[in-house]
Order: sequence, then structure tokens, then C-alpha cells
Amino acid sequence: MDMEIMKCPGIYCGRNGDTSGNFSLCGACPRGTRRNDSNDLSVCELCGDTPYFYDWLFLGFMAMISLLLHWFFIDFTNSRNRTGLVILHISAFIESVLAAILTLLVSEPAGSFSLRSCKVLQLSDWYTMLYNPSPDYTTTLHCTQEAVYPLYTIVMVYYAFSLVLMMLVRPFLSSRFSNHKGTKAIYAALYFFPTLVLVQAVFAGLLYYSFPYILIVTSLITLALHLANFENQDPKSLLKANVTDGRNIAIMVGHWVLHGYAIISITELRDPQLHAPLIALVPFPALFYVLTSYYTDPDKLDQVER
Repeated sequence: MDMEIMKCPGIYCGRNGDTSGNFSLCGACPRGTRRNDSNDLSVCELCGDTPYFYDWLFLGFMAMISLLLHWFFIDFTNSRNRTGLVILHISAFIESVLAAILTLLVSEPAGSFSLRSCKVLQLSDWYTMLYNPSPDYTTTLHCTQEAVYPLYTIVMVYYAFSLVLMMLVRPFLSSRFSNHKGTKAIYAALYFFPTLVLVQAVFAGLLYYSFPYILIVTSLITLALHLANFENQDPKSLLKANVTDGRNIAIMVGHWVLHGYAIISITELRDPQLHAPLIALVPFPALFYVLTSYYTDPDKLDQVER
């Protein structure tokens, strides 16, 4: 090389090298590579990491959102007559599982259920477009890239597969087995899938660091709303209604799963002997509501002696 190669400016700009030892000008690293800061050449090197446990939990959370929205709209759009909806709920679950499998198979390394990834180091890794340097304060060097490969785009691929599978399967099942009760839920999905893609595009980094807390707070709120929806707030009546009705049992168990998932995401089970027993606490919020509902029922306030 005839000239000294200087380190690229900015945080993410790098150079591509070839077999003859020549290097390109500073720019964005190709997808699946990231700048190596251990030397002064700023060479873009192939990422060889595998996703951490927390990364998998984040991907599971993003996949879970679409499934929960499917189930919610299937139930919500048929609130007057919920008979025959089980097939639609099962279909939504199978669609999501198949979409996840296809997403893993088409991701690097293709054809396997493992992933090759770039390690997430900081929040800015999710928003490289905000860190394009201006070496001379007049010209901007564009180095936007997927520094968190593939955590940013793989979620969008999953949503695409989910949408395609839904359009291939759900209309037939809705018309054949549930008297077109799934039609409105399908229309709802045509709105919430683009919304989820937009949320992933804009807030992925923030969600990555905050999703365990969002999940546990949201699941507690929706659990309280579910229990508050019963007319009779007597503890015995609440308990009976939630252990004898199949739909209510499914809702309660679903919330417990979300509570447990949030606890695992927060602790990452770094100390299994300490953190694993915390999962046993997942029924506590529901039991606390049921046992204290008598004392918090607004209808009882009129009976309080002044």
C-alpha cells in the first residue's frame, strides 16, 4: 500500500478489504459485518456471534405481540357470539410457529435453526443512521447499517411470513369452519402488521432494553381489567368464574405465562437457584386481586359508616 490508512471517522464507518490486501474507502459495512475497532484499519469483519439468551427473549417477545393481537381481535370482533372460534385461535398459533420456523430457515446460516449475529453493545447500535459522521463539517459520510444484525430486520421478515400465511390459511378456515367469524380479525391484521413493522423500525432499540418491564406492567394491567370486567366482584364468585369457564381459564393461564416470561427476561436466569423460584409468583397478582376485591369494590363504599 502506497499510502497510510487512517482509522475511519465515526462509530460505524468501516472499510472492506479484498484478498490482495487493498481496502475500500470508509463507508457502511455490508450486512452481516461490523467494524473491528481492535486495530486502526477499521476493517469490516464478518460477525460470528450467536444471539444471547436475552436476544432470543427479545425476538420471542416481538413474535408474541402479533400472536396476542391475532387472539385479541378474533375474540374482540366476535364478542357477541364466541362459539366456533377455537379453530381460528389454533390457526393463528400455527401460523405464528410456521412463520418463526421459516424465518429461521431463511436467515444466516440458511437452512438451520441457529443464527449468526452481531453483538449488541449499546443503544446507538440500533440507530446508526443518527451517527453518520461529518469529518470536514460539510460532507456527511453515510454509514447507516444493521449493526445489530439480524435482530433489526429478522422481526420484519417474521411479520411478512406471518401475514402471507394468514392470507393463505385463515380466510378458508373462517369461511369453512366458523361461518366467516374471522373476517374482521383478518382485516384488523392488515392494519396492525404494518403498525408493528413501523414500531420495529422506529422503536426497536428502546424496546430491546425495556420490553421485560413493558410486558410485566402491561400484563398486570390487562389482568386487572379482565377481572374487573366481572359484574360480581365477590371473591368466591370471581374464583368460580375463572376456574370453571374455559375461556377465562385460557386468559388467566395466558397472563401467567406472560408474567413468567417477563420475570425470565428481567432476570435472564443468571442465578437459577435464586431467579427460577420467582416464577412461582406468577399467580400472586390474580390471587391478590381476588382476595382483596371485596374491600376495593366501589359498590361497597356506600355501605361504609360515616
